[in-house]
Amino acid sequence: MNPIEAVSPRGRRLAVMTAITGTVFIAAGAFWLSFTALADLARRSGIDDGQAWAWPLIVDGIIVVATVAVVALASQTRPTWYPWTLLAAGAVVSVTANAIHAIIAADTDVPPILAASVAAIPPLVLLSITHLTVILTRPTTARAANAIEDASVEAATSSRPVVVPEVEPAQAVELPVVSVSERRAEATQLREVEGWSNKKIARHLGVHPSTVGRWFTPAISKEETS
Repeated sequence: MNPIEAVSPRGRRLAVMTAITGTVFIAAGAFWLSFTALADLARRSGIDDGQAWAWPLIVDGIIVVATVAVVALASQTRPTWYPWTLLAAGAVVSVTANAIHAIIAADTDVPPILAASVAAIPPLVLLSITHLTVILTRPTTARAANAIEDASVEAATSSRPVVVPEVEPAQAVELPVVSVSERRAEATQLREVEGWSNKKIARHLGVHPSTVGRWFTPAISKEETS
């Protein structure tokens, strides 16, 4: 069994809420660290001090909004490629800008590669915990979607017309051909010897009762005339 599925529903909800809360706090810290660095980089790039705050707000704002969108859409069936793309693009810009600012503003005693690595950690951590939160919220959604799909399949199956398999027609049984004279002879024997009625004889020979009557009519008429 999957370790995530083995946890009780209450434990899962607690884990998900903890992950989401941690995501919010870490995102706030990463946003604050990145905001100060990007604002200083904007001022160093020639943007006025009164407008420098807008540039990190735009860059990191994309990360925050895309993060919220990814987490919100994780419980739905709508596609999430667009918020993930915005989140990745904003993270790349933020990581690059933070690394450049760290290299420019770092002390001479600190290697530039170390300063750039330290500055790149907050946006990378933001991406990692966002993905972790989505993984934690996905199993419940997957089970609910499977339940809905199973219910739809069951309903469709119950309303589906019953298909009767085609049965090959049985081969016709060839019956022996009996002449009219033989039937008349048998009818005469059944009537005179067995005392059967015309209707019973007709049922036995598979003919209409009127046919049996016609077979005996000439004989009756001949007997009467004689």
